[in-house]
Amino acid sequence: MENFKKTIRIVSELHKFRITFSVTLTTLAGFTLTAGTIDNRIFLPLLGIFFLSSGAAAFNEYQERDMDARMERTRKRPIPSGSIKASTVLVISLPEIVAGTVLVYIGSGFTAALLGFTAFVWYNVIYTPLKKLSPFAVIPGSVIGAIPPMVGWVAGGGSLLDPKLFVLAFFFFMSQVPHFWLLLLRYGDDYDAAGFPVINKILNNTQIKRVTFVWIVATSVNILLLVIVGLFQTLFFKIIILLAAIWLVFIFSGLLKKSEEKFNAVRYFMLLNIVLLVIILSMVIDPLLY
Repeated sequence: MENFKKTIRIVSELHKFRITFSVTLTTLAGFTLTAGTIDNRIFLPLLGIFFLSSGAAAFNEYQERDMDARMERTRKRPIPSGSIKASTVLVISLPEIVAGTVLVYIGSGFTAALLGFTAFVWYNVIYTPLKKLSPFAVIPGSVIGAIPPMVGWVAGGGSLLDPKLFVLAFFFFMSQVPHFWLLLLRYGDDYDAAGFPVINKILNNTQIKRVTFVWIVATSVNILLLVIVGLFQTLFFKIIILLAAIWLVFIFSGLLKKSEEKFNAVRYFMLLNIVLLVIILSMVIDPLLY
């Protein structure tokens, strides 16, 4: 039983299941927003995105194994801790990526599969190497977050040229950036020690907080646009989204305070995740009630 639990833990950490499940949920959100229901059309695309995201996450850990070993936050990950061989991760992750792409293709066709595979390429082939070159890599890298809901949208019969999809995709893009900057406020020295270029070398913590707040305000405006363009139909969820946008700005206004107390970046990171989860779940549920 102990070995089984250890294996589950290794598999979960290697594939970053918490992030992978979130990615899969955004795919479901894209589907329900355009299809207005949940039916068997989404099963294979969801499974495919889950495999693709899992494989990409594992392959990323293979790519960054040396840097992970230098960081306090990541040195206990499966590869640097010695829980699994790097070559084994390669053997696991690449077939998962292929299988995920094939499943999306079978379930939703070429366009959806191309989008899914593009997410892998953008994450592992473009963004991961770019992180070693630029402290601002997170901005183009955040495009990755916009692709899974696009896959769901296509799977639900929606058009890639629909203006509503542009607003939806832009929301997921915008919401990714503050995550990383909050992590840098907490683990900037760790990233620097591992050899990553960090904006902490360009901006001080106060400046990073201000830039993060501005990005949060822009994200909140984008949240309101989700309602304005008609992605939400029921009054209840329109109010929920409105309150989420206002609450986000109110909470993150704390970044502008000049306080002597130690700044808790992890707290803000978790609060942002909670708001985003509420919005994504609202996207999934609202069309089912209309």
